[in-house]
Amino acid sequence: MPPALYADLTAALRPLLTELHQTPDLFQTWDAHLELVAAGGLVVVKSKRVKGVVDSLFWGRAPGSTENKQLPEATAFAAIDRFLGLGAHLALSDALPEGAVLDAAYPHCAVKLSYRKKGHPKTRTLSMVFIGFNDAAEALGHAQSAGGSLPLVNTRPLSGAKLYEWA
Repeated sequence: MPPALYADLTAALRPLLTELHQTPDLFQTWDAHLELVAAGGLVVVKSKRVKGVVDSLFWGRAPGSTENKQLPEATAFAAIDRFLGLGAHLALSDALPEGAVLDAAYPHCAVKLSYRKKGHPKTRTLSMVFIGFNDAAEALGHAQSAGGSLPLVNTRPLSGAKLYEWA
C-alpha cells in the first residue's frame, strides 16, 4: 500500500499557524510545540496560552553548530511556514525503529498543537511528524527507497496513541 500524502492537512495547518502568529486574540487557548530540522539546522517554536497568560520561546541552532540561540518570533514562524509550503508531505505513523534516523536531506517537522478558538465549543489537537518534499513524485520515491524501514502512514486518518491527526 502506498504511503498517504498530507498536502491537504499541511495546507490547512499553514494558515492556522499564521493566524496564531499574527492574530492570537482569535484563540481562547493554545499549546504549540513545533520542531523543524532542515538543512542541518533546527528551529523550535514553543508557545502556550492558558487563562489569558501567554508564554512563548523561539530558538534554533545553525547548521553545524551545537549552540542554541533565541530567534525572533517572525523568523521561527517563517521557517515553519516555508516547510509547510513544500509541495508534498509524508507522515510517520509511529516512533522510529531502534537505530533508524530520518534522512537529513529532507526537512522534517514534529508538530504538537492543541487550540481552541474563541466561541468554539471544543479544543482540537494534532500530534504528527511530517517529512517535506518538493512534490508527490519525490515523496513517493523516497518512501519506496526507504523500503519499509520508516513507519509511514498508509491509511488516513492517523489515530495512534502518540501520533494522530486532528482529534
